[in-house]
Amino acid sequence: MMEEDMENGRPYQERPRTFSTVRSKSSMPLVFRLLMRINPRALIILFLLVVSGVLYVGASTSPIVVFVFCVCTLSLFFSLYLTKWVLAKDEGPPEMSEISDAIRDGAEGFFRTQYGTISKMAFILAFVILGIYLFRTTTPQQEASGLGRATSAYITVASFLLGALCSGIAGFVGMWVSVRANVRVSSAARRSAREALQIAVRAGGFSAIVVVCMAVFGVAILYSTFYVWLGVDSPGSMKVTDLPLLLVGYGFGASFVALFAQLGGGIYTKAADVGADLVGKVEQGIPEDDPRNPAVIADLVGDNVGDCAARGADLFESIAAEIISAMILGGTMAQRCKIEGKSLLFAIQYFYPSGFILFPLVVHSFDLVVSSVGILSIRGTRDSGLISPIEDPMAIMQKGYSVTIMLAVLTFGVSTRWLLYTEQAPSAWLNFALCGLVGIITAYAFVWISKYYTDYKHEPVRLLALSSSTGHGTNIIAGVSLGMESTALPVLVISVAIISAYWLGQTSGLVDESGNPTGGLFGTAVATMGMLSTAGYVLTMDMFGPIADNAGGIVEMSQQPESVREITDVLDAVGNTTKATTKGFAIGSAALASFLLFSAYMDEVASFAQLPFKEVDIAVPEIFVGGLLGSMLIFLFSAWACSAVGRTAQEVVNEVRRQFIERPGIMDYKEKPDYGRCVAIVASASLREMIRPGALAIISPMAVGVIFRILGHYTGQPLLGAKVVASMLMFATVSGILMALFLNTAGGAWDNAKKYIETGALGGKGSESHKAAVTGDTVGDPFKDTAGPSLHVLIKMLATITLVMAPIFL
Repeated sequence: MMEEDMENGRPYQERPRTFSTVRSKSSMPLVFRLLMRINPRALIILFLLVVSGVLYVGASTSPIVVFVFCVCTLSLFFSLYLTKWVLAKDEGPPEMSEISDAIRDGAEGFFRTQYGTISKMAFILAFVILGIYLFRTTTPQQEASGLGRATSAYITVASFLLGALCSGIAGFVGMWVSVRANVRVSSAARRSAREALQIAVRAGGFSAIVVVCMAVFGVAILYSTFYVWLGVDSPGSMKVTDLPLLLVGYGFGASFVALFAQLGGGIYTKAADVGADLVGKVEQGIPEDDPRNPAVIADLVGDNVGDCAARGADLFESIAAEIISAMILGGTMAQRCKIEGKSLLFAIQYFYPSGFILFPLVVHSFDLVVSSVGILSIRGTRDSGLISPIEDPMAIMQKGYSVTIMLAVLTFGVSTRWLLYTEQAPSAWLNFALCGLVGIITAYAFVWISKYYTDYKHEPVRLLALSSSTGHGTNIIAGVSLGMESTALPVLVISVAIISAYWLGQTSGLVDESGNPTGGLFGTAVATMGMLSTAGYVLTMDMFGPIADNAGGIVEMSQQPESVREITDVLDAVGNTTKATTKGFAIGSAALASFLLFSAYMDEVASFAQLPFKEVDIAVPEIFVGGLLGSMLIFLFSAWACSAVGRTAQEVVNEVRRQFIERPGIMDYKEKPDYGRCVAIVASASLREMIRPGALAIISPMAVGVIFRILGHYTGQPLLGAKVVASMLMFATVSGILMALFLNTAGGAWDNAKKYIETGALGGKGSESHKAAVTGDTVGDPFKDTAGPSLHVLIKMLATITLVMAPIFL
């Protein structure tokens, strides 16, 4: 049969349904498998009981929480609608389904193994946290409320494990939809470019809505449970303004899982990509995603575990960290300003302190609404063929983003008037609404800047492509310089945003008992919420990228007509840009969230030590050394992440070369590559390689804090350990922001410079310029998809781990 296919020019018509060495048992979580075995009627009754319990807990806490629960529940039903809509689309011819099955098997198998490893490490760390909290000192607030060491320890550990679990589920959801939507986008591309775009956007929208919804739901349920269980605000119990500090463990758990998910997934996807490109494109001269390349399935699997699963966990962690930090600062400000009383708006009565604390949850509830509208604004048409310049997919998604932003501005203003109005400062809500507007403008600016530096319609990427015409070296030089230049505008935007929001907060009219303005930090927190008020739609654009990339791979491997590949190439190039813009958005939000968490850390240290802790003096030698160590951590972490990709890619390159030598019939379609072997290599290597940089990030701040705490004990400086860790955190944040901006933008620009040449510019595919661009893209791969995105998580994880581990520094 194969010989007959060769005569007719139809390679691989007798492909097996799946690749035997790739297939593995279902990776669906045990909880889901058990639920599927339950009788549907019993499942409905169970669901209603759970919903009733959640609403009861919410009603016992605050009507605002009930509002949040209702919006989240409706959003989950909307995500189910999107899922049903996407899965109703056809999967195309059998050859497309065969490739999609192999990708799904590889992605789900790796996900199960990776998250099994992460869960074991999470349980070990949970026991460490439990031990620390059982033997730590308690704060006066905890003693006054009767919250003992044991209760505090169990609360922190439970929060940590719940955050880790929710982060893992967010990653699973991101991967689950991507491995099912890719083949449907490929099939739709045979009919209409606009239909393919709509399917990819709605599939990404499903994942985005679920991730945001889980982040809001998780924090709200945890807050409500603690509120009811601890009897908050009742005589002799904890005050509501102190409650948000108990949620810090949730953010740490989310960061912990997101870091290892991003590292493992990033190493996997880029090692496979580099190995496939170096041998396939450069040495053998075959196209990208060609079925003759033994590493092509591993590359396509990597898009799902690296870009979808890891990014879902990353954005979940970003939103959770921002919500918790803003709740902490809102509670602290309400306590200092003695904000009391109650108000009635939209028939919902609430107490002022609760309004300031629960404000982040309401903002992200509206985020779910406005992002859903933005997703639905992208509609399909009956037009077929390649997308014309008028229907540029990036322009279509930008229109949806503009709709989302306009609605976000309106809902943010409503939220501030509803929850941040207080009779002590009647106009304060307007100042905070302007802070939110600053954040929304900042988000838009970040998206525009990232698009400018990474889209080949603009000058920077075209100049980078032009540098490829003079060789590999000039391409690398131009890419590095572009990445360095791209840090300037984002830093200026962040600086203006922080100062503007802080000034608006300070002039809001809220003052403490001494008459000092106290709204500055909360103003910055509100700006961060404004920046993330469109997170659902931004994550949708991000998820669009790997789905479109996978669709292009399926089209190439299934030998579809060139016109179909042209459509998926356009979508893939736009996907590269949307991924880069999301990374810029993520690092901007990480910078603002880390600033908030840093302030919360200083407040917590002062509370534990019963000593003032208002500033960090870097003129003190030990504290300056802490800053150096923080900067060093960023560079060493990035180096280890990139070298992990390099070592794993070497294994892939050697394996692909071996197969081309030992199976010469591969190039003539007479022999099939052993795809499963490359999948196995990158899977085992990425799990092994993610441990070292991840452990460095977790152990470093704890080790530095303990060492300098001991030194401070002998030198009569009780806060030395905490101050050195604060300096380490401060310098690591600054260095991490700059490094992540450089890595993300340079990598994205190199990738799209290659895509630009592949459109036919400067000689097109196979030319010397193209080979130089492939080299640049290869260098940029670990930059933009491994080290860069991992730094987003690292920055926030350093902030949350210092909050959780603060007792051991004193």
